[in-house]
Amino acid sequence: MIKTISKIGNSHGIIFDSTLLQLAHLQPGDEVNLEVHPGGTITITPMKGAEISAATAAEAAKRIIGKNHELFRRLS
Repeated sequence: MIKTISKIGNSHGIIFDSTLLQLAHLQPGDEVNLEVHPGGTITITPMKGAEISAATAAEAAKRIIGKNHELFRRLS
């Protein structure tokens, strides 16, 4: 896909149309990481965190608390 760099105020940017955002599973306001590689290649990587279910999070918390019960008791 070819895009043109446009002047936006005092800066420059690339406009992501809705189709491109849908293909990349992005939406306005999402954070991305930009990385410039030798030779000028730029990669844009979404910064979305891994989503887990409440049940999985609760189980992980119980396991961590169980393993570190004594530490948590001393800290409280």
